[in-house]
Amino acid sequence: MARFNLPDISFAQKSPQQIEADIVARFENITGIKLAPADPRRKFFQAIVYLLAQQRSLIDYSAKMNLLSYAEKSYLDHLGAFTDTKRLSAQPATTTVRFHFSVTQPQTIPTGTRVTAGDGLFFATKQPVEVQAGQTHIDVEVECTEAGTKGNDYLPGQINQLVDPLPWVQSVENITISEGGADKESDDAYAERIRQAPESFSVAGPEGAYEFLARSASPLIADVKVLSPSPAVVEIRPLLQNGGIPDQDIIDKVLAACSARDARPLTDFVQVLAPEIVSYDIDLTYWISTKDSSVATAIHTRVHQAIEEYKLWQKSKLGRAIDPSELTARVKNAGAKRVEVASPVYQAVDVHQVAVENLVTVTYGGLEDG
Repeated sequence: MARFNLPDISFAQKSPQQIEADIVARFENITGIKLAPADPRRKFFQAIVYLLAQQRSLIDYSAKMNLLSYAEKSYLDHLGAFTDTKRLSAQPATTTVRFHFSVTQPQTIPTGTRVTAGDGLFFATKQPVEVQAGQTHIDVEVECTEAGTKGNDYLPGQINQLVDPLPWVQSVENITISEGGADKESDDAYAERIRQAPESFSVAGPEGAYEFLARSASPLIADVKVLSPSPAVVEIRPLLQNGGIPDQDIIDKVLAACSARDARPLTDFVQVLAPEIVSYDIDLTYWISTKDSSVATAIHTRVHQAIEEYKLWQKSKLGRAIDPSELTARVKNAGAKRVEVASPVYQAVDVHQVAVENLVTVTYGGLEDG
């Protein structure tokens, strides 16, 4: 399917049935001979139709790989080269680990000292850390040795095993949630940045240029809004994947990307702020048709999945209005016969805000006829 809401196109007819019909029609038109379904000549044509269909599929695919709306994988990387837009690589998760000492002697924690939660995934120190005499503990930033999201979401205290022994280290523990890990930039996100890349050619500070620069700061960024609340002030609001609110590290990266001397007009004062959260509650009741009672368990599962998908949809874009009709449609599509939504009610959301769920109450009303 084409990106950017463009219509789908095809460069070659790929249907084996249509290819066969075209070949037979041309043969009959030239020779005046009507081919029966069992005619050996028709069987010969059918033998080459398979090869022609494969060839035309390759032609269609190859042609589409030249278009930004269809290109994927390495083909998309080559299109990015035209605007010097490189795909963002995977980033490792980071966290802060506290080293506790049994003896307060000066020592050095070397670069690459590893800690783990015991699940085969390791975090390592990024630089040597000097421990002074008298220190009973020291906090050190570590990063996952494997890039990607797999290192995210370790709760404080879970990373508590020292892999590389050090003298006088009594125990270790992470004191912050591990976060910041991101997978390699997806094709769709990369294509969107390539599309916006020409905006960055301007040095006059257009909205699109700041949006492109902000998205280039981290593959975790899913949406960006650029505002100018007052003359010469540029306010940038990034939103992370799955509705995540950026931490200070992401904010600093975006600010650095948008404040470079070759990117920011001299008179622009750039601010990077986290989106404002607009909280809403979900309180709904749903019913299942009596005729669907035999599959009620499956419908319950689909309904709850639909609600989870709605929550993600709602917080995945800045400025997306809180829309109960979307929630109703998703629950009914999941198999519910009737849905009553007490909350949320429709509410507009400003472009610098994101709607995030708070309390969620889902009630099953039972079976009903009609």
